[in-house]
Amino acid sequence: MTYAETCNWLFNLTANYESQGKNGYKPGLETMLKLDEHYDMPHQNFKSIHIAGTNGKGSVSHTLASFLQVCGYRVGLYTSPHLLDFSERIRINGMPIDENYVVNFVEEDQELFKSLGATFFEITTIMAFKYFSDNDVDIAIIEVGLGGRLDSTNIITPILSIITNISLDHTQLLGNSVEMIALEKGGIIKPEVPVVIGETQPETRSVFKAIAAERNAPIVFAEEDEELLESQFMPDNYGIYYKTRHYGEFKGQLCGHYQANNTRTILSSLLELMKLDIICQPTNHETEQFMHRELSEAFLHVCDFTGLKGRWQTVRTSPTVICDIGHNVAAWQYLSLQLEAVKCKNMHIIFGMLDDKDIYNIMSILPKNATYYFTKANTKRALPEQSLMVFGQQFGLNGSSYPDVASAYSAAIKVAEKEDFIFVGGSNYVVAEFLKSRV
Repeated sequence: MTYAETCNWLFNLTANYESQGKNGYKPGLETMLKLDEHYDMPHQNFKSIHIAGTNGKGSVSHTLASFLQVCGYRVGLYTSPHLLDFSERIRINGMPIDENYVVNFVEEDQELFKSLGATFFEITTIMAFKYFSDNDVDIAIIEVGLGGRLDSTNIITPILSIITNISLDHTQLLGNSVEMIALEKGGIIKPEVPVVIGETQPETRSVFKAIAAERNAPIVFAEEDEELLESQFMPDNYGIYYKTRHYGEFKGQLCGHYQANNTRTILSSLLELMKLDIICQPTNHETEQFMHRELSEAFLHVCDFTGLKGRWQTVRTSPTVICDIGHNVAAWQYLSLQLEAVKCKNMHIIFGMLDDKDIYNIMSILPKNATYYFTKANTKRALPEQSLMVFGQQFGLNGSSYPDVASAYSAAIKVAEKEDFIFVGGSNYVVAEFLKSRV
C-alpha cells in the first residue's frame, strides 16, 4: 500500500469515532491489552505523562513537549485529532512520524487488526507506543482521545497525570453531568502517581479528591498554585505576556485568552516534574534564571517546536484572518469574549458545527455584531449549513450558507476590507479543511 492508501484504510475501513460518531466508539481496554502484548508492551520502554480534560489538552501537551525538548530530552508526542495529515498525531521532537513506518506497521499486521476488530484509535495508539519505543524517546506526552477510564491510552502508567478541566461535552458517551464526566476522566489517575488538576468546580473537585485518596495519588490543584501572577493579552494577536513568581516574565506564542488557564496548569505540572527530578528544581537565583530561559524559549516557540496549529492562529493580515478549533460551550465562553474585544471595521465569522455539540448554548453566546458564513465540514457528523443558518437567525446571527468551508472563506475574503477581521471555527474539522485549502 501507499501512504495515502494506508491512511484511507485507517480512516474508512476501521471503526472510527471521529468520522462515525458514537457508532465508531468502542470503550474498553481489552483489545488494546492484546495489541500491547503482541508488540511486547512498548509503552514500558519510556517514561510518559498522561493528559486528559475537556479543553486545553492540546495546548498543555504541546507546551510541555516544547519545554522538555528545550531541556534536551527526546520527546514523543501523541495527540488527536490531526488537522492536515495523519502523521501530525505522532511526533518526536516536533517531527511527524515517518510515512514508511505507518505503511509498514499497518501492512505487517493488518490481518491481526481485522481479526481483533481494532478501531482506528486503538491501532493509532499502539502505533504511537511502538514508534516511541523503536526510536528511543526519553519521555512521551500522551493525550487521551476521549474520556479517560476506558480510553485506549489508559494502559500506561505515567510518571505524572494531568486533567486540564471538566465541562459538558460528549455527554452521550461520558455522562450528562460534570460529576459523571469527572469520574471518566479521573480514571487516568494511577496508584501513587501524582496528578495535577487544572481547573475545578465543587462537583468535580470532590470526585478527583476521592479518586486520588483511594489510589494514594498525590493531588495538586493548579488554581491554588500562586506561581502565575499575571497574564496580559498583547494587541494584534502577538501573544501573551506572563509574569511568574519564580521564573520572571516571558511571552507565550499561543494567543487565546483561555491560554492563561493552560499556563497555570503547565507551571504546576513543571513543579511536579521538578519533584520527580525530571527537570531542575530552582533552589537559588541561578537555577531560577535557567528555568526562565527554558520557559521563555519553550513558550515563545511552542508552535515552531511541536507543529501545534489552530489555537487562535493568525493565518493572514490585511484583512486579519484567525482560526481556532474551540468547539464546545466551555471553549466558546472564552472565544466569544475574545471576538467581542477585537477592534476592526467589519467582522466575518465562518462557522460550522458537529451534530453532537450543544448548538443552543453555543449559538446563544456567539457575537451578534458579525456577518456569518454558515458552512459544514466534509464529515457525516456535520450539521447541515442551511439548518445552522436557520437556527442562527433565531439568535440574531445573520448571514448566508455555503456548502463547504472553501466556498465560505472565498465569499468572506472577497468582500472583506483591509481593516476587517475574519474568524474561522466552530469545529476541528472546519479549521482542518480551511488550513488544507491554504496549503
